[in-house]
Amino acid sequence: MTIPGLRAVREWLDRAPTKDPVDRLNARFIQILMIATGLQALLVRVYYMLAEPGAALPAVWSVADITDLGADVGILLGAWIGVLMIRRGRFNRGIQFFLCVYLLTLAANFATTGYRHAPPDPTPTLLLAIGGVVLGRRTLWTVYFAIIACFALGQLGDTWWLPGQKQDFWWSFHALPMLVVAYLMVAFAIDCTTRALRQMLSDAVQRGEALARSNELLKIEMAERERTQHQLIHSQKLDAIGRAASGVAHDFDNVLNVVLGYASQREQLADLGTPALLNAMQGIELAALRALAISRKLLNFSRQEVGVSQVFDASTALTELEPMLHQLLGNYILLDLQLPPTELPLQLDRGQFELMILNIAANARDAMPEGGQFTLRLATGGTPPMLELTLADSGVGMSDEVRAKVFEPFYTTKPFGRGTGLGLSVVASMVNAAHGTIDVTSAPMQGTRFVIRLPIHAAPQVLVTVDVQTSNNNH
Repeated sequence: MTIPGLRAVREWLDRAPTKDPVDRLNARFIQILMIATGLQALLVRVYYMLAEPGAALPAVWSVADITDLGADVGILLGAWIGVLMIRRGRFNRGIQFFLCVYLLTLAANFATTGYRHAPPDPTPTLLLAIGGVVLGRRTLWTVYFAIIACFALGQLGDTWWLPGQKQDFWWSFHALPMLVVAYLMVAFAIDCTTRALRQMLSDAVQRGEALARSNELLKIEMAERERTQHQLIHSQKLDAIGRAASGVAHDFDNVLNVVLGYASQREQLADLGTPALLNAMQGIELAALRALAISRKLLNFSRQEVGVSQVFDASTALTELEPMLHQLLGNYILLDLQLPPTELPLQLDRGQFELMILNIAANARDAMPEGGQFTLRLATGGTPPMLELTLADSGVGMSDEVRAKVFEPFYTTKPFGRGTGLGLSVVASMVNAAHGTIDVTSAPMQGTRFVIRLPIHAAPQVLVTVDVQTSNNNH
């Protein structure tokens, strides 16, 4: 369990402004260490004054006493000013300032008390660790040579200017070679360890940045792919409408002939009276409604909109699509539409559902140039229940080699200018996106059958239907 106060302090320490990831990891520890060092210098001085007030506050101050007091004050100010610099965004400068102050106080103590009377102190090792781990190799070796210089200064003071028994000049430095070797081993160990850790962290940061760039490129690529997919689906819609254009023109030609026929008989109808005129107007209305239903379906289907998932009844959608299928297939292909009496709700983009059917119907028409039958059957099956949409034709069929590649993009057996090879590829892509499956069975001269299975929407929803007026389509 985390104490709220400690959590607040930890969060405050972690907010030290620094861009380098290594410095960000070290910021909390360094600040705690510097604050503790400053408090230690203050508390030791207060304890010394309480325990030995005569020694802590002597009547006559010696150079050593003044230097010792100045060292405590310097360490206190150096540590806390260094923390303030870190909090102002100057991380390296703050640590360098702290190290410089500490080394200066260390040199001053050795110069006034000598090396011979200096107590064992782990501080030089701590300074090496701070310099190497946080600031790098250059600072590490600078601190190393500064520490050796402090030791040499203390031993030199023992020989020249400090009171006490004097030794031979070179004998005063007899411990210096051991100190040089011992601290050299410590510095070398810190150097090798931190260099490996910094290299590993640098590699990890570079890999993270590369991964972030790859993610951004992937997002852009996915957005571009989605935009291209929408454009492709829209182009397939226009292609399907283009294939049905001749039938639509023929149907509108029939409507105009009906209207012109009644118009040419206006005088005879006027002589026959009001009932004849009313019957003629009713005939014109029925023909116009039939053409209006087809034109509305074409307009709604051809809109370039981003696919929006909605719940609709598959049977209703196929019923409303029937006039457009008649126009697409032509007069020589019989459309056999087999729909169940119950509703079969689907949740997907209705325009894409209709495009699946129109693409397969267009391929079926091309496979039956001499006429035939196109069967469209809707049923349920499987566990859990799935909608099964069967689309079968009595055309020329496909070989096993062609059937294996039928869903590949840009693969087509049609002559140049008659197909892009994208229709069935788009169908397979939309079926997979709807979490469904599509299977095809075919053999030469035995027709082709596609079976699309889509999940049925089970949640109670209000079915979304399009209010389109339809009329009987006689061919």
